[in-house]
Amino acid sequence: MGSGDGQFFGGPLGVAVDGSGNVFVTDRYNARIQEFTNTGTFLLTFGWGVQDGMAAPETCTSACQAGIAGIGDGQFNSPWGVAVDASGNVFVGDQQNARIQEFTNTGTFLTKWGSFGSGDGQFGSNSPTAVAVDASGDVFVADNGNNRVQKFACP
Repeated sequence: MGSGDGQFFGGPLGVAVDGSGNVFVTDRYNARIQEFTNTGTFLLTFGWGVQDGMAAPETCTSACQAGIAGIGDGQFNSPWGVAVDASGNVFVGDQQNARIQEFTNTGTFLTKWGSFGSGDGQFGSNSPTAVAVDASGDVFVADNGNNRVQKFACP
């Protein structure tokens, strides 16, 4: 496993492409999201501590570090699935935190939803995994811990 600028991943799991062709990749064991052009040029990474190791949400464009896993807003604990809506907002399935987090395409945290459980809007063990967004902006999430797919109205 590595932790450099787009040269190494620690368990890449989710991949999504935005309307401009930029590619977003979940970097599971490095607790971050990486963005590239469609030709593979590294653009940025976001997550906690990716710029200077500080315990805060950060965006980094060079000499990036692995993120710091945890439960804070914009912080990941096993980012899994990723999707991008028509506006360019990025939705990440944060598996070990049982939630979806939404960011701008430059990594600014917008909102989150979900918790552990089996009710509406909750996710079971080792969930959520896959994430998709339809043309209306509705978010679909694979909740394998509860053996279902949940639909969330455009946030």
